Amino acid sequence: MIILIVSMLASFVTTFFLTPYFIRFLKAAGIVGLDLQKRDKPQLPTSGGICVAFGVLAGLLAYIGFQTFIYGAREWLIPLLAVTSSVLIVMFVGLLDDLNVKLTRVKTKEGHDIRVGFPQWIKPLLTLPAAIPLMAINAGETWMALPFVGRVPFGIFYPLLLIPLGIVGVSNMVNLLAGFNGLEAGMGIVYLLGLGISALLNDRTSGAVTFLVTLAALIGFIWYNWYPARILPGDSLTYLLGSIVASGVIVGNMEKNGIIVMLPFIIEFFLKLKVKFNVSCLGKLREDGRLDPPYGRKIYSWTHAAMNLKPLTEKQVTFILILIQAFFVVLIFLPIF
Repeated sequence: MIILIVSMLASFVTTFFLTPYFIRFLKAAGIVGLDLQKRDKPQLPTSGGICVAFGVLAGLLAYIGFQTFIYGAREWLIPLLAVTSSVLIVMFVGLLDDLNVKLTRVKTKEGHDIRVGFPQWIKPLLTLPAAIPLMAINAGETWMALPFVGRVPFGIFYPLLLIPLGIVGVSNMVNLLAGFNGLEAGMGIVYLLGLGISALLNDRTSGAVTFLVTLAALIGFIWYNWYPARILPGDSLTYLLGSIVASGVIVGNMEKNGIIVMLPFIIEFFLKLKVKFNVSCLGKLREDGRLDPPYGRKIYSWTHAAMNLKPLTEKQVTFILILIQAFFVVLIFLPIF
């Protein structure tokens, strides 16, 4: 437990103290995005997932180093190094998306330029290689405990089919619910805390380390990303968080809990599927700074449902979504599941 706490501290300190430097670097390099829910649409440095990734790496490598060179517990090396490889591959794809490799821009209705990243259809293909490290070590167990179903054996289909589906699906799914200051990091803190505690209670060490080290990095990052944000998370963070959840539940054999805490994103997927994902989570900004639902009574996102309750501020929408995530996290601790 002491090693885990020290590793979490290394993760938090790395992200917290590196983020201001990355804010200046990203701004100077022109890696910026519009904060679209503000009246003046300020340009903020984006791709904050890099800051979190450095923290996650610091925490994971600290844990691996302590276990290897002090305690000689080399059995921790293989799964955690595989997780590290998968996370870095997915984060790299998100970073490329943030860098706008198409080198094109489009204008919003207000006349502001915004970056255009990869087409939606190509992102699952680019994140697919991240499954290879976990497939190579045959991570996890070939059976899964599913809600209301129980233990289901999958045999060879687990490493060859379910691991790639998990990495690609979750990495891209987390990217569907974003765009509000503190939303991605805030929801991430909640579901990583829940998964981390569950992993500790069930003695799933590799999963616990993966979740809690990332949790510590997110706590260091949200200080700068909370409303009003000084840095935007970008796809590099959403993909990173998705890959962390997928990798952690695989090496910890916690697929049931992973599915439950990801239900808000699964529901978001089906809401947007109705219109082929051609919708935005963002609201219509009013003169008083509050947000109206962008499509009237039609709901294609959790954020639309929240804004249909009454006109809300950006911070209020974020709080509601974090509370919804907390509700699903609580479910994993109920005996019925």
